[in-house]
This record gives sequence, structure tokens and C-alpha cells, in this order.
Amino acid sequence: MNMKLAVATFVGACGMLTIAAPAFASAEMAKQKNCLACHATDKKLVGPAYKDIAAKYKADKNAQGTLAKKIREGGVGVWGQIPMPANPQVNEQEAQALAKWVLSM
Repeated sequence: MNMKLAVATFVGACGMLTIAAPAFASAEMAKQKNCLACHATDKKLVGPAYKDIAAKYKADKNAQGTLAKKIREGGVGVWGQIPMPANPQVNEQEAQALAKWVLSM
């Protein structure tokens, strides 16, 4: 195989890995997506603490999907009357990863 073809194949394969890679949530992603403006791990800010969210949804087998939807679409009423705004900057894969991360607390 010639060198140009080998390099092109390698670069293409790396590109596919990047596209297919799942989003792994962390405090860094939460910061980048502006979640930490209203939430903290262990204390209530504008919204509930992540630990409190995890505890509330601990027995809910649909919790990850429910939270991912709330992350993207927003909501009100579960934690009081202060609304959580929609977050259109968070895609579905990121919302699922963030929800899974919050539930791991």
C-alpha cells in the first residue's frame, strides 16, 4: 500500500472513531454547558443539588431519559416554581450523558 493511501485510511478511521465516540459527562461538561450556573454537586443553588436529584430518582428506572429530556426541554414544578430553562446547546447524546452523570452522584 502506498504511503498516501495508508495515511488517508488512518485519518479516515480516526475520524470515524471521533464521530462514533459517546459523550462522557463530567463536571467539565456540566461547566461547558452552563449547568453549574444553577446547580452544584452538594448544595442547592437556583436549582437542586445533583446529589438530591440522584436521591430523588434513585428507584426510577426511567430516570435517565426523564432527566435528559428535562435538561434539553426545561421544566417546572418538580422542585418548586422556579423554572429550569431549556438548554438547546445540549444535544441528545450530551443530555443522556449528563443525566447518567447526575444519577451517579
